[in-house]
Amino acid sequence: MFKEFGQIANLMQQLPRIKGEMEKLQQRMGQLVAEGDAGAGMVRVRINGRYEVLAVQLTDEALRGNDREMIEDLIKAATNQAIGKVRELVAEETGKMATGLGLPAGMNLPGLT
Repeated sequence: MFKEFGQIANLMQQLPRIKGEMEKLQQRMGQLVAEGDAGAGMVRVRINGRYEVLAVQLTDEALRGNDREMIEDLIKAATNQAIGKVRELVAEETGKMATGLGLPAGMNLPGLT
C-alpha cells in the first residue's frame, strides 16, 4: 500500500517534466508518417501521428476500371492499414517517453491513446 503512495508522490513531483515531455511528444506526432496501400498498390494513403490524412494516391489502373465501389473499398482498406501502422508508431514513441520518465510500462497517458 505504501509503495503505491510513493509512486504517486514521485509522479506528482515529475508533473512539470511530464507536461514538457508530452508537449514534445505532441509535436513529434505531426512528424510521424505511415503509409497504407491496397489493391497491389493501386491506392496509397499517408497519414501522420495526429491521424490526419496527408495524401491519397490512385493509380491510373485503379481509375480505368471505373468501379466506384472497388475504389471506395481500396481507399478504406489503405486508410485502415495506415492507421494501424501509425498507431504502432505512436505507441512506440509514447513508450519511449514513459520509459524515459520512469513511468510504468503500459500506462495509459491521457490524450495519447
